[in-house]
Amino acid sequence: MSVVRWGMIGCGSVAERKSGPAFYKAPGSALVAVMGRRLDAVTDYAARHGIARAYTDADALINDPEVDAVYIATPPDSHHAYSLQVAAAGKHCCVEKPMSLNAGQSREMQKVFTEAGLHLFVSYYRRSLPRFQQVRQWLEEGRIGEVRHLTWTLTKAPSPSDLGGTDNWRTDPAIAGGGYFADLASHGFDLFQYLLGDIVEVAGFTAHQAGLYAAEDAVSASWRFASGALGMGCWNFVADRREDRVEVIGSQGRISFSVFDEHPVQLEADEHLSLNIEHHDHIQWHHVLGMNAHIRGGAQHPALAEQALKTDWVMDQILKRS
Repeated sequence: MSVVRWGMIGCGSVAERKSGPAFYKAPGSALVAVMGRRLDAVTDYAARHGIARAYTDADALINDPEVDAVYIATPPDSHHAYSLQVAAAGKHCCVEKPMSLNAGQSREMQKVFTEAGLHLFVSYYRRSLPRFQQVRQWLEEGRIGEVRHLTWTLTKAPSPSDLGGTDNWRTDPAIAGGGYFADLASHGFDLFQYLLGDIVEVAGFTAHQAGLYAAEDAVSASWRFASGALGMGCWNFVADRREDRVEVIGSQGRISFSVFDEHPVQLEADEHLSLNIEHHDHIQWHHVLGMNAHIRGGAQHPALAEQALKTDWVMDQILKRS
């Protein structure tokens, strides 16, 4: 197919700028239908983004004959059921991250799509971003020698909504599979395995230090990559300030970067480099381009379900999910 026609389930904040526009602006891609539970919200989204059809019923969008593939832009608790409906309709699918509530659900999703001969992608779009492609290139070139260790510190102060007890699906384990850790750390663990290979052992601790919501607000963990490199992380969402810093320590140098913040990617080795590599206005642009190419039989996309499953396993171990 020359153009992949997408339907999108969900029209919330992620779909407003990060992802939705990429599906209809990227070459070889069209966003032909969108679904939301509230008629006023979905019709408004469709009108503002020039999308032809708006639905309030997911089945109607999934079975729309003009839809080739479905992007599920909803919280994790709905990914499993929606994706199985998409597979039953014989269509390709992309689900937002995390892939589902736990590795068991995700494994079933991946199995169903594989058996149907369909593609299942997960929105771990950082694998496709130019800034992390640069980091991957430095590692592949051996610029810091053999990788010895990776550390990640991610902290932030509680938001006014956290302090006020406002409903937030990201801090409801029944909807998100955990708290901010499940929502944010999954991006990091997926990226680290893309850069350094599989994590084969992991252990962690969680805490409810401020008790502002049902989910954990503090996590620490350590792990081992298949290569023998080690890793450790600290995530605290009731801290004094925001910090997002990753350092990859090698035998001959170091690489540092942020997972979420747009700080320079830095190389400290035989030469010192500090590169500002900006994101596209629609951060999932490269991810969408890659999915469309994969569906059309081109280069394999890096964020397939079998890769996302590895991150789900890591998260299960740390959060002690079943």
